[in-house]
Amino acid sequence: MHFDRAINIEDLRQMARRRLPRAIFDFFDGGAEDEVTLRENRAAFERVRLLPKVLVDVSAVDLKTDFFGKAANLPLAIAPTGGISAGRAGSELALARAAKAFGVPFTLATPAAVTIERVAEEVGGRLWFQLYTVRQRDFREKLVARAKNSGYEALLVTVDLPMSGKRERDPRNGFRTPYNPNWRNSRDVLFKPAWLLEIMRHGLPGMANFEGYVFSTPKGTDIATAVGQEMDPSLDWEAVKRLRELWPRKLLLKGVERADDAARAAEIGCDGVIVSNHGGRQLDGAAPTLDALPQISRAVGSRMTVLLDGGVRRGVDILKACALGAHGVLTGRATLYGVQAGGEAGARRALEILSAELERSMRLCGARSVAEIGPELVFSGNPSRNPAG
Repeated sequence: MHFDRAINIEDLRQMARRRLPRAIFDFFDGGAEDEVTLRENRAAFERVRLLPKVLVDVSAVDLKTDFFGKAANLPLAIAPTGGISAGRAGSELALARAAKAFGVPFTLATPAAVTIERVAEEVGGRLWFQLYTVRQRDFREKLVARAKNSGYEALLVTVDLPMSGKRERDPRNGFRTPYNPNWRNSRDVLFKPAWLLEIMRHGLPGMANFEGYVFSTPKGTDIATAVGQEMDPSLDWEAVKRLRELWPRKLLLKGVERADDAARAAEIGCDGVIVSNHGGRQLDGAAPTLDALPQISRAVGSRMTVLLDGGVRRGVDILKACALGAHGVLTGRATLYGVQAGGEAGARRALEILSAELERSMRLCGARSVAEIGPELVFSGNPSRNPAG
């Protein structure tokens, strides 16, 4: 099946799996420890049941929303995903181009294979930058300045990474930094000729935005550990206040699952939070993001932008997140599978699938606009709390 014939995100996932060596695919696909949170992020969406309205004129449905005073064609932004050019050269640029074509924001990860400046110069569009708060404070403040000077509209500070999660697929697969095929994975690499030819042509990618940074871990360390050991475990609210002073545009905290943390973020002048558990890649056993969302929305949803990531695989998932209080979602793996399956065109296909599914779900629920997606569309399990009860 060619990527443009994919009918859902799982089709793109399977195409990516067939194309990539197992170590690379598992790095993208896997989670921490027993992967309980990874599975529960998805299961939380599957547990939500809807109460659709009927006899509503849905001949015209508007999928547009507003992010920070600017229109987006979907209530969606592409989430930061690091190391993805190991699967296909130029993946970050391809995702940025797909996002621009669809009229949604793209978030560049700190450990990307392309620089902050190159994405802005070659692609443009609505660009957000995800900051990993590395130990070397001067270095991370230089990253902030670079994003500012390149015109990025939002800074997403990852706050759930004081150290790396234990991602057990990586050491089992011999996936280390820098990645070199070895006796564990060489057979699998040889059976992925499309990936191998591309790597022979372009070489294995580095982390362009870390140029000049001295890593404290030796070569041969698994990737999660190598990056995680560079994070600043002393990061606290005072450090966020410092970033607020340095960054003049929209500032969001990514990795919030508690209402009290979200309220504190609002108090110190953050513009938004992203309800996230790092896609199940950090603390295994952390709450599914969709379950954590309602209390955060109730606490701060009227004061700041609340976004959600983790487990979004269907357009109806976007509807469910909005119904439970999100202003929109970030999708990481869904578009990542697309770009690994088919480059920019594969990423566009992922966005086409999510957009078409969201539109269909809105029509079937009697919601003519994103603004009409509300909690009354969710079946609570308590008849007295449902509109039909």
